[in-house]
Amino acid sequence: MAEEKRRNGEFWALALECAHLGVWDWDILSGDCFYSPTWSHMLGYEDGELADTSDLWLKLTHPDDRERALASGERHIAGLTASIETELRLKHKDGHWIWVLDRGGIVERDETGKPVRLMGVQTDISRQKEAEAELERVNVRFRLALAASGTGIWHHDIDANKSYWDARTREIFGLVADTDEVTADLWHTYLHPDDKVATERAHLAPLASDGVVASQYRIIRRDGEIRHVESLVRFIAAPDSAGQILGTVRDITEDKKRERELAYAAHHDALTGLFNRAAFDRLLAEHITTERLLPLAVFYVDLDYFKALNDFAGHAAGDLALKGVAAGILGCLPASARAARLGGDEFALLVPNCQPAAAEALAGAILAAVRDADLGLPATSRKLAASIGIAFVDDTTTTVADALACADDACYAAKAAGRNRFAVFSADAASGSGGLNAARVAADTVDAMDDGRLKLFGQEIHLLGKPWRESRHVEVLARIVGRNGKLIPPGEFIPVAERFGIASRLDRWIIKTALSRHGPAMKSGAITLGFNLSAQTLSDPLLWDFVDTVIAETGAPHSGIGFEITETAAVTNFDAAEQFVRKARERKCRVSLDDFGAGMSSFEYLRRFPVDQIKIDGSFIENIAQNSFDREIVSAISGIARSLGCSVVAEKIEQQAALEILEGMGVAYGQGFLLHRPEPLEAIVARASAGAQRKRFG
Repeated sequence: MAEEKRRNGEFWALALECAHLGVWDWDILSGDCFYSPTWSHMLGYEDGELADTSDLWLKLTHPDDRERALASGERHIAGLTASIETELRLKHKDGHWIWVLDRGGIVERDETGKPVRLMGVQTDISRQKEAEAELERVNVRFRLALAASGTGIWHHDIDANKSYWDARTREIFGLVADTDEVTADLWHTYLHPDDKVATERAHLAPLASDGVVASQYRIIRRDGEIRHVESLVRFIAAPDSAGQILGTVRDITEDKKRERELAYAAHHDALTGLFNRAAFDRLLAEHITTERLLPLAVFYVDLDYFKALNDFAGHAAGDLALKGVAAGILGCLPASARAARLGGDEFALLVPNCQPAAAEALAGAILAAVRDADLGLPATSRKLAASIGIAFVDDTTTTVADALACADDACYAAKAAGRNRFAVFSADAASGSGGLNAARVAADTVDAMDDGRLKLFGQEIHLLGKPWRESRHVEVLARIVGRNGKLIPPGEFIPVAERFGIASRLDRWIIKTALSRHGPAMKSGAITLGFNLSAQTLSDPLLWDFVDTVIAETGAPHSGIGFEITETAAVTNFDAAEQFVRKARERKCRVSLDDFGAGMSSFEYLRRFPVDQIKIDGSFIENIAQNSFDREIVSAISGIARSLGCSVVAEKIEQQAALEILEGMGVAYGQGFLLHRPEPLEAIVARASAGAQRKRFG
């Protein structure tokens, strides 16, 4: 019998150890308490490392759990509970806390029935507790996500034919929380009539599948408000019942509103409400590919003077002006036409089934509408105008880009012709003499004067044999900053300006801008400025009135100003050129014959015009070191000029050898990249002014 008890004891000890159950056995009368090896191991201790005292477990118990653990034992001893069962934390040997489930009870009483022995087991439930904590964290995140997303939850018990809606679902449908009864058919009464059949079918679909069915529909709340909702529905099967339908519902009314707004914004300009570029391209492409309602007129409308108005009145006024112009354009269009704002101050129109005469009449009406548009500014403020290009789409037009390019080119032609007008695209005009590409350059030149992209540069004219810093004479040049940010040299826009009749305006802009900015430096004698004049400017009878007015306004002295005229310019109107030179001499302005020697009549002009200076054409200078003929020509010109009392400037000096030859010939002045590369005029004037000041004081 003893052996059997021993084996049974070993068996139970092994079973408890394998089950990771720590046993405690408390003798109440003696105060002794036995803790099994498994219990010690559970806490990280070896056998015999812990004292078997009745209060050991209490010392190892977390302070927050002691009162609850003691109360559980006291209630059981008092006969209030059938057993001891509590969860508590015990301190592990390495310092962390483990969760244990403590279960036990009275196993022995004395003859009076008083408890004398308690026994129990403790199980490590740390993993379970961590899992519960993680589950709670997930649930918290889930609840937060549901609350943040505004999602409601509902379910329907098929057997009981009852529905449950949470507070958010009730709120979405406009019910008072926890007061309005949710009947099985309540949901159906809220469905929008146009969505009712499809939505009810969607909610029954999960019964035939294992997946989640999504649907969107409208509801009409009790107050008459229509709301858009999104629902996810799933059927939950149960072995002992018909199952349940579980779903979520989310109010997506604002989402739908944003979708409509985004859809509108994707095709419309936010400021004017007109179609945008993408929508316009799509509409034009449809007309081209389907050849509908041809001929189709494409209008390209570019506002004139808009930047000046924007700078004068501010961007808010500019936006208001664009709205007014858009309204004015819309008021001119037939019902079948479409208008778009392409960006900035550019608009485009599609006018189906439009004959040329009707297109021109419409363009005239639009020009008037732009001029008369309510810009929200005082009547005395600046007004706008427009340049309009018209192109016709026919069965030969293949792409949107082609159609727009033709209208755009015609618009540039209208700008180049003087603005506030329209032009009709002509294939013949576009293909001849540089075509409408030149018109683009001309229009861009005009724009550059208005929007600040025309920049003044200068190149110094040096007294040969002297340091460059002693140079006081500068030829004023111009460069355009292209819309891509790159500088456009004068050779690309000056000839075009002459061709399109804007050279005189360009010359006036350069003269006025340079004298206005640098008049004080010129008055101090620090620098003199020379200006190139076109044939148009030479023929301008009001030129000297303009120059005299600018000089009076800026204080720049006549003697500090020089004008350069070419044989090509003079031959256009010889009498006007001769009169110009005479008036310049009367005012003590210097006059130079530019590009001397390049034409057949250079010496004739030298005889007729009492100029102060001749500038030998660079074609004789660039190869002077290698070409004896050029050397003889330059020597002859220099000698004749000196005999007539004219100073000589050699242009296009780019080699040291050429410079030395010219100095040896006695040529007084030189100009070219070897001596000075063109740079912004402001920098040259600042340097000259500083040099003059040093000489004055030092």
